[in-house]
Amino acid sequence: MAISLTDSAASRVKSYLDARGEGVGLRLGVTQTGCSGYSYVINYADEIGASDVVFEDKGVTVIVDNEALPLIDGTEVDFVKNGLNEAFSFRNPNVTGECGCGESFNI
Repeated sequence: MAISLTDSAASRVKSYLDARGEGVGLRLGVTQTGCSGYSYVINYADEIGASDVVFEDKGVTVIVDNEALPLIDGTEVDFVKNGLNEAFSFRNPNVTGECGCGESFNI
């Protein structure tokens, strides 16, 4: 099982954590929502919980709740800038479909 980051995502997380002055890494998860079933949840983590699974990639700690991991195992996290818009994006090999707006997915 693994979660990976592109160079762009790793750079963004590192710079944000440095500017923030605290935090142990990036927390990645899912929530049930949207028209297709699941949506990604991404935050900066201040601690690692007992049920968390921890990955290290490109100098960044990625923290995933054990229950979410089967849904996002193998996901690559990217950070993309398009004009004035910037956001994390996800390449999840487990996804079988997405809603039209791309905000939710199903497995």
